Amino acid sequence: MKSFFSRMKRFYTNLRLQTKLTITHLVIVTVPMAAITVLFVTQLYDMIVSDTVRSEQEAAIQTAPLIEDTVLNILDAHESLTNHEFYYKLVNPARVESLEDFADSGEAEDFALEVQSLIQNNLIGDIRLYMDVPEQEPFFSQSSLRGIAEPMDHVRRTYWYGIFAGEPGTIKLFCPSFYLGSYEKKTYGDIAYISRGRMIYEGKWVPFYLAVYFSQEELDDLLKNNLTSNSSVAYIINDRDSMVATTDIALSGTYHFSYDVVQESVMSSNNFIRRNILGEDVYAGFNRIRNTNWYMVVAIPSTPLIHKSRVIIGLFVMVYLGCILASFMIATLLSRSLTNRLSVIVEQMSKCRLGLPEALPDSDVQDEIGELLDSYNYMTKMIHELVEEQAKAAEDLRIAEFNSLQAQMNPHFLYNTMDMINWLSQQGRSQEVTVAVQKLSRFYKLTLSRKQSLSTIQDELEHVSIYVELLNMRFADNIDFIVDMPDSLMERAIPKLTFQPVVENCILHGIMEKEEKEGTIVLTGWEEEKGIVILISDDGVGIAPEKLENILAEKKIEAGSSGTNIAVYNTHRRLQLMYGQEYGLKYNSTLGVGTEVEIRIP
Repeated sequence: MKSFFSRMKRFYTNLRLQTKLTITHLVIVTVPMAAITVLFVTQLYDMIVSDTVRSEQEAAIQTAPLIEDTVLNILDAHESLTNHEFYYKLVNPARVESLEDFADSGEAEDFALEVQSLIQNNLIGDIRLYMDVPEQEPFFSQSSLRGIAEPMDHVRRTYWYGIFAGEPGTIKLFCPSFYLGSYEKKTYGDIAYISRGRMIYEGKWVPFYLAVYFSQEELDDLLKNNLTSNSSVAYIINDRDSMVATTDIALSGTYHFSYDVVQESVMSSNNFIRRNILGEDVYAGFNRIRNTNWYMVVAIPSTPLIHKSRVIIGLFVMVYLGCILASFMIATLLSRSLTNRLSVIVEQMSKCRLGLPEALPDSDVQDEIGELLDSYNYMTKMIHELVEEQAKAAEDLRIAEFNSLQAQMNPHFLYNTMDMINWLSQQGRSQEVTVAVQKLSRFYKLTLSRKQSLSTIQDELEHVSIYVELLNMRFADNIDFIVDMPDSLMERAIPKLTFQPVVENCILHGIMEKEEKEGTIVLTGWEEEKGIVILISDDGVGIAPEKLENILAEKKIEAGSSGTNIAVYNTHRRLQLMYGQEYGLKYNSTLGVGTEVEIRIP
């Protein structure tokens, strides 16, 4: 485990800065969200159950008064009939002399009109007066009660009639659909409020029933319109465990709560219970309908709630992932806004491996990176200044070395010339000494006429010509010096004392080492695309290959070499210091044939 964390730490340490910042931002955002998500998900089901039950209870509280209003309308209609003069006389036989005559009386006609006015109400489907008298009585078809009064035989087989017959104490009853006969439901209505009375027929007390029919659909619609969940079911039961109305007959049968259980739950659990039905938890709420023996039941199965919670969790996870994606994008943008500026500095600093660093545009943001950029620009400025100082110092050193080399050349030439004059003097050749001194004076006059290190090719040719003349005075005119230089090159600049050391070397180490001690030197020049080439050739003894390799290498010059070798090297070195490594001297020589020296200048 320790090794794993070490590898993870090493892996994180080696990540790019932008990746580290992105991961840091994501951790800051996602960890609290993850904790909230876990807490939310663990409590989600209970929250959904509580919210759903609360919503259904609120809907039930709103629905119950609507059902009670419907019931009250039915009761009011029934009461208006039972308070009618006709009904009062019907149940008080002392006031009725003959039932046949009474059925045609003004009271009966007014009663019929009252029935018709109540039926016109959209709520009431029909009203019937069932009398336990023979069907042959004429007032069923010929009196004012025709269409209202019907013989008892029409309903004697119904469930509600059985209840009244079996329970003498029952005088009024709300009858759900299955209490009624098929003819009743088809013709009058599928639910009814029925009350029992009695009257005198042929000297005997016989029962009659006043039935106010209305539609169960009215109650069903009230239940459906006020349900908040499609997965719930609402229904109304009476004290006989009969279904009065329901939003779904199948679900109300599946999630059925008996009347006793409902009554007990209402009294003990504040109208809310949870029961396990067929292996599934069901949440139920109850409301009593006033003026009836009904209870409204709202059953909420847990399966749809679980499905709903899963859907919400899925949506929440999608939102959570979307938040993570948005957080990742924002974190990337934020980290990139920092690392991009750092990357520019890092990339610019990496170029220092190939050359000098370059300053970056000044930052308009004065944060830590802005300060770093300012420091980098300051460092770049200081490096450039140091490089310029170093270049200036190198240039000063180059000039000093050039001057030193040139100063080294002048004493060398003077020594050789003075040696020759000394020799002429020893020979007693005073006239030639005079000429030699005059030529030497002319030579130095030309050399010292200007303080600059550069001269022209024309002046250099005069210098070297005087030099050859001085040597010919020593060597009895045994040296032929031929100059063939184009006029176009005469005014070209060239370092002073460039030709003389080469010509001197040709004479002393080429021609003078021949047995006859005589020879020819040719100096010519031309212009090429890359510069000027001056060729100095002699017909001396030539140079051995092993010596030719070392003639321009200072550290390889032998200790016993003559000063001319040093002078040639110094000339070559001066040209390179002034013009670059591609310029200077180049030797080609063949033993017994002669030597050629190329001098290249820009």
